[in-house]
This record gives sequence, C-alpha cells and structure tokens, in this order.
Amino acid sequence: MVETLNPASEAEAAQLVLEARAKGRKLDIVGGGTRAGLGRPSHADTAISTAKMAGIAFYEPAEMVICAEAGTPVREIEALIAQRGQMLPFEPMDHRGLYGTPGEPTIGGLVAGNISGPRRISAGAARDALIGLRLVNGRGEIIKNGGRVMKNVTGLDLVKLNCGAQGTLGLVTQATFKLLPKPECAASIVIRRLDDKRAIEALSIALGSPFSVSGAAHISAGMGREFPRTFLRIEGFRASVDYRIASLLALLEPFGAKHALEDEYSERIWRAIGDATFLTTPEELAIWRVSLAPSKAADFVARVGAHAQAHFYDWGGGLVWLSSEATPDAAATIRAALAPLGGHATLVRAPQELRETIDVFEPLSAPLMQITKGVKTSFDPDGVFNAGRMYAGV
Repeated sequence: MVETLNPASEAEAAQLVLEARAKGRKLDIVGGGTRAGLGRPSHADTAISTAKMAGIAFYEPAEMVICAEAGTPVREIEALIAQRGQMLPFEPMDHRGLYGTPGEPTIGGLVAGNISGPRRISAGAARDALIGLRLVNGRGEIIKNGGRVMKNVTGLDLVKLNCGAQGTLGLVTQATFKLLPKPECAASIVIRRLDDKRAIEALSIALGSPFSVSGAAHISAGMGREFPRTFLRIEGFRASVDYRIASLLALLEPFGAKHALEDEYSERIWRAIGDATFLTTPEELAIWRVSLAPSKAADFVARVGAHAQAHFYDWGGGLVWLSSEATPDAAATIRAALAPLGGHATLVRAPQELRETIDVFEPLSAPLMQITKGVKTSFDPDGVFNAGRMYAGV
C-alpha cells in the first residue's frame, strides 16, 4: 500500500520533503492522477500529492497573466480566464481519454509534462508561456524562478528547465503563465483523400503562407473514417478569418480544398486531435508520440510499416501519433525507423511490463546523459523525486 502525503501549503511540502530525505524515502509526485501511465513505472513506497495546494494566487486580466497553485484544475483556470476573453495559448492536452483515468488535469502536471496541443505551431509550447515558477527541490528548499512579466527574466532559465522535467527535479508548487486573447471565431479547411506525403505538402504550403494558420493536422484512413482528411485552422476576427479562409482555399485548390467548417464542429475536431482520441482504442495497443521534421514524417511511418496500427499527424507533420503492438519488437522497429531521420519518440501508453524493459523517452547520448544526471543531482542529490521516471538510474 502506497502512503500518500497531502501537504496543504508550500512550507508543509518542504518540511515533508526534508523528512523523506532524512529517512531515505523516495517520493512519487501525484497531481490530478490523469497521466499515471506515462513514464517508467514508479516503485516508490510514498506519494506526495498537490491536491490540497489549489487556488488562484493572482490573476491580472489587463496584464494577461495568471498564477495558480500546482493542484489547481486546468478546467477551473480556463473557465476563469474565458470570462475575460482570454485563453492559455498552448491548448493543453487532456490525457484521460488515452489512459482511461479519472480525476482532473492540474496546472502542476501541465508544467511537469510541458503539455502542448495543436496551437503550438503558432503560439508556442507551455514552456514558452510559462514565465514564473515555484518549487520544492530534493533538499527541501523552496525555489522561486522567473516573475510576473517577461521583462523580469531572473531565474527564467530554471523555469524552462523544469517545464517538461516530469517532476524529476522538484515538486512544482505554483506556476505563472502569460495568456492570449481568445479568438472571436475559428474555421477549419478540410481536404479529403490526400495521402500522407501530399497532405504534409499541403500543410507546409499553408504554414508557409502569410495567413496565420493555428492548426495543421492530417488524419489517416481508419479511426472511424474511410478516407484520409487534412485540416487547417484559422482563428481571429470574423472578417479576417473569412478573408484568410478564402485565400487559403484558392492557394490549396490544387490539393482539392473546397470548403471550411465553422466554429462548433471546428472546435470539436481540434479537441479530438489535441487529445489524440483517435487512438484511445484498442486499449491493448501501445501509443507513441514522435517529434521530427515534417518533411521526414511520412517516410518515418513508411519505415515502421506493418507495426503501425494507426497514425495521424499534428503540427504540420512535425508530430506523429502512432499506435503499435505493445511489444519490444515493435518498439525496436520504431526506434530504428526514427534513428536515421532524427527526432524523438516517447512511449506514451503501454503496459507496465513494457515500460519497465525499454526506453520510454528518447535515449540520450552519453554526453547528454551526463548533463542530465548532473542537473538531477544539483536539484535532487538523493533522488527523492520520481527517481527513474524518465531514465533508469536518473
């Protein structure tokens, strides 16, 4: 039975970490519990939860900045800022569909995973919007990084370093994000029946145009549809959206672009793309998230061959979501297919036995592994937090 510690404040969390370190205990960080299947399995006998550290620390709509405690549900933050016509720029993903987990995604978990959705190609990742961070390191020390505005860059590098570290460097207690105005409307161009290479060519042309595309994805055949579909999203003021949609339809006419979907359906399809709901079943399959150059994405999928059960592309082809058999052989094929092309592959979902025996995150070269171990040691010398979650022994 895993014991769970539930600090109600940052100071209490720091004290609990000090005590755990003194006793040689390892701590597994728990937020909303929605991404329990990501990373190498934890063998810690104690968990530390941010559930009681929730609430808005400050929200300044005029400055478009919000700061929240780590356990605050992302849903509550989005609801609050939507009242002022604002949004989190990076369109965070909800992993519950992939893992079949309950609970609520939290802002602390979002920071730990650098969770970014389809709008990343235009607005950047979560890491780019994160301007301030507070955390407790493995020594039980409270560290403050960044600030309330971009011009205050003190500690900003530590902000970026901890965003995406999967909780291996410390327990995030508070995060500050810059926001963006929520678009007045959105529309999505749909092109049917393009093969993967032709679709990525169309996406690349659109992204290289002056028409400010905020989403570019291609859904291959299957996954509930008999033919492939290519999507391009345009957001902004109505007059601007209408003009840019018309311009893109003309630009992409050689690819078969003929019509666009309006707000409600457009929003639903991009939520499905961002949450990768096309790949949620069958549950026994492994799911991979592969980042590489768009020009190489279709070649990568072709190299994987029959091991690819289903796949689709986001970020203009720069992100490939792929399902495969949950076997070491399939994993080896995927890594081998990616090696000559460059890029990074993360095993997002798989049974515990597979996650214990293969690299879940992209293997690091010897120099990068040495740097990674050095960073981990500087923040968490005794390996108190999420030990081995990303790489064995780190």
